[in-house]
Amino acid sequence: MKNMGFRWYGSASDAIKLQDIRQIPGTTQVVGALFDIPVGEVWPEDQIAALKNQVEAAGLKLEVIESVNIHDDIKIGLPTRDRYIENYKQTIRNLAKYGIKVICYNFMPIFDWVRTNLHYKLADGSTDLAFEHQFVEGTPDEIIETVQNSSNGYVLPGWEPERLAEVKQLFTAYQNVDAQKLTDNFKYFLEAIMPVCEECDVRMAIHPDDPPRPLFGLPRIFKNREDMLTIEQLYESKYNGFTICTGSLGENPKNDVPALIREFVAKDRVPFVHARNIKFMNAAGDFHEAAHLSSEGSLDMYEIMKALYQSGYEGYIRPDHGRDIWGEQGRPGYGLYDRALGISYLNGLWEALEKGNH
Repeated sequence: MKNMGFRWYGSASDAIKLQDIRQIPGTTQVVGALFDIPVGEVWPEDQIAALKNQVEAAGLKLEVIESVNIHDDIKIGLPTRDRYIENYKQTIRNLAKYGIKVICYNFMPIFDWVRTNLHYKLADGSTDLAFEHQFVEGTPDEIIETVQNSSNGYVLPGWEPERLAEVKQLFTAYQNVDAQKLTDNFKYFLEAIMPVCEECDVRMAIHPDDPPRPLFGLPRIFKNREDMLTIEQLYESKYNGFTICTGSLGENPKNDVPALIREFVAKDRVPFVHARNIKFMNAAGDFHEAAHLSSEGSLDMYEIMKALYQSGYEGYIRPDHGRDIWGEQGRPGYGLYDRALGISYLNGLWEALEKGNH
């Protein structure tokens, strides 16, 4: 695939080097971001330029940013949101000047994603990310108390001790925000930024909720096909697009991921894909991440790649949430080795589809 990418967290905080990524066959793109800019502030041009130059010096391209996070004041609908929206619009303009074509983002309250175990041990000795419902049951206060009193090192991602006070305040701020209110606030945001996206030729690609279900009493608005139909109607433009994350959508067995790909690629609403697999652990829907191969997980990656191929997909794609294997102990879910294997597997499927069509 000509636009195969690899998410990179930058030289300051990622043990993976750009040259490592360059050596993964078939990889042309770095999916990057500026991780030291406070949420809601404008991304400076000089830092964008430095990142782009660094990536290009390694023989790679920087055309997708993941993520330009959205300030909670926008999601809650506070009067201060207009200032943060103006900052977001300027960031879009600044990114466009340096060749950015797609911005992956989400509209999830408080947390980008939730896993209950960052080091779930598999039978082969590798570890990966897992989600078990029992650990997120109860009220936010009850769960916070569980985290504070944990004796086994169990801490939810995003619930680190130094952030718990902020988390409590945010839960209070979201008390009156239900799914309809969150959708209304999302519409307000889209109507403000879409003209800038159209002017700058930058496509927004909202990421599904992960997992795709309400958590802690917080609403979720991108869980399934019905939500996608609602979102596309909030602003009718190809610049209001989706990131098809096969793992996030696949965490709900009712979501037919290949069918979603065919429908929304045909509408030119999918500029970005996260291709990953998961493995259901029980009938309750608990899951852990899996190697990308169909045989290792619960999703049929061949059918997913076939849907992309038959739909004529030409957008950007990257692997996601690899296991920690071969002794690697980096950022959970974002090691080098398993994601590199994932790229080889995905490219192999694509080559077989191409050659099998002749």
